[in-house]
Amino acid sequence: MAKVKIPNKAVVVNPLKQSQALGAALAFLGLKGMMPLLHGSQGCTAFSKVILVKHFREAIPLSTTAMTEVTTILGGEDNVEQAILTLMEKSKPEIIGLCTTGLTETRGDDMDAILKDIRKNHPELDELPILLVSSPDFKGALQDGYAAAVERMVKDLPQNGETRPQQINVLVSSGFTPGDVQQIKEIIGAFGLMPIIVPDLAASLDGHLDDSYSPITGGGTTLPQLRKMGSSAFTIALGESMRYSAQILENRFTIPFEVFTELTGLEAVDEFMQALADLSGNCVPEKYHRQRRQLQDAMLDTHFYFGRKRVSLALEPDLLWATAHFLQSMGASIHAAVTTTRSPLLERMEVDTVYISDYEDFEQLAVGSDLLIANSHGKAIAKRLAIPHYRMGIPIYDRLGNGQFSKVGYRGTMEMLFDIGNILLEHEEEKAMHLFNAEC
Repeated sequence: MAKVKIPNKAVVVNPLKQSQALGAALAFLGLKGMMPLLHGSQGCTAFSKVILVKHFREAIPLSTTAMTEVTTILGGEDNVEQAILTLMEKSKPEIIGLCTTGLTETRGDDMDAILKDIRKNHPELDELPILLVSSPDFKGALQDGYAAAVERMVKDLPQNGETRPQQINVLVSSGFTPGDVQQIKEIIGAFGLMPIIVPDLAASLDGHLDDSYSPITGGGTTLPQLRKMGSSAFTIALGESMRYSAQILENRFTIPFEVFTELTGLEAVDEFMQALADLSGNCVPEKYHRQRRQLQDAMLDTHFYFGRKRVSLALEPDLLWATAHFLQSMGASIHAAVTTTRSPLLERMEVDTVYISDYEDFEQLAVGSDLLIANSHGKAIAKRLAIPHYRMGIPIYDRLGNGQFSKVGYRGTMEMLFDIGNILLEHEEEKAMHLFNAEC
């Protein structure tokens, strides 16, 4: 069992973690007709919006209650009310995701009471779902806010109904990209199952041109689909952070569930395929047998470059676990593991210590590594340490195609194998050339 260590520092230097509000907004962007509304200052929303726009290179619908110094002191009830009414008039959302921020959480706004009063004063809002999520910036991280938003979805929206044997719920954590979600949908569909993906980022942030501009999300999980979740026969939770949301569905509708902590790597994908075969009663489609053989060949081709390589990672817990587990299965060792927030997975990692810390500590721990895996904020560290850098997580602003990238399933695992393998191969060639020149 790994030790989880939080360095006793007076201040965070070069922060690794993103705010809970950003994570909650990201989860809400996977719902169709959604408008995330951050209850805080304009700067809080602008910060989150800039990160999402730079990462996905898409127009991101995000609104704010625009708290000022005066309203922060006197109370933000009027700002919340006016923001909701303005959105209803101009954007006409089907759902509003209301996320608190550190500003309003510190003040102690009673958001449940505020929403109750707003609905009382405006009966026309009775049919509008408003999902309230507590997502203060001063604690937790992106993964926590994302998970809290999904928990609110499954608490408020699903309804009872007659069980549909082939319908399953699929709860997807923040560690999966829109490209990952698309692959997951295709794999599940190939078994004849009907998945309700929550949230479905593949339909909203995969990078596509819509026929017309919309101020709200044009794709994602629809409100009718969210209502039908109570009729599903099974729930698949992808990522440990989705476990509690799956338990909520089990408690409300007696829907059994299973958690898959990763979908990258031969063994992990085999287990997922077998679970889908058991659920559907159908055999694994032949195309996945071929993809599996292709992955096996890819592993043989690349394992020379992964063996005994020292890799340092700075990622959110779900993504850290999945990536580290995959690298270790290829013969690499984890030189340093730094993450953003607590998770039951951290103690189960096959490393000596996992640090919940910042990039300053990561830079010190990563000395001597053969590869760094982190978001684009790790670029400067990789340059200073002269270590190759593989981008993963949010934000990635110096690479294209973040909405389409996939690392799940047999094919996604192959793509990741080749991407990292090529980086390691190139680095070995550079080192060999450097030694050759030095000897000459």
